[in-house]
Amino acid sequence: MSKHLIATTGNSPHLQRWLDWILEDHSPEGLSRQLADNVVFKSPVVHTPQEGKFITMGYLLAAGETLGNDSFRYTRAFDCGDRAVLEFETEMDGILVNGVDMIEWNADGQITDFKVMVRPLKAIQTVHAAMGAMLAKMKAGS
Repeated sequence: MSKHLIATTGNSPHLQRWLDWILEDHSPEGLSRQLADNVVFKSPVVHTPQEGKFITMGYLLAAGETLGNDSFRYTRAFDCGDRAVLEFETEMDGILVNGVDMIEWNADGQITDFKVMVRPLKAIQTVHAAMGAMLAKMKAGS
């Protein structure tokens, strides 16, 4: 079964670049090129928006390490050119995690806003614990 169930071609150029990074690249450099310097990341487990490329990269790379396991798949996409909503599912510790990535791009094709929403409560608790551990590990390694 394909890791990502949504169409991986025929998307807007902005969404296609994101999917190409998710499917093939995964590199910090590739992610950095996609993010605007003033990008804002809105986490489902952090109260305040996280502002700037450095912190957003940290969250997205940590999410890739924790949520981006073999069961991760985008199941639906709503592509509006400079905005997209991507529904995803993954399994973590036997818990089905269902969520959405809401992404906005600027005229240069860089991500300016990235919001993640997750459900149900048990899933958000699982994501919170895994992301906390991964961010601590990343911080200790830098």
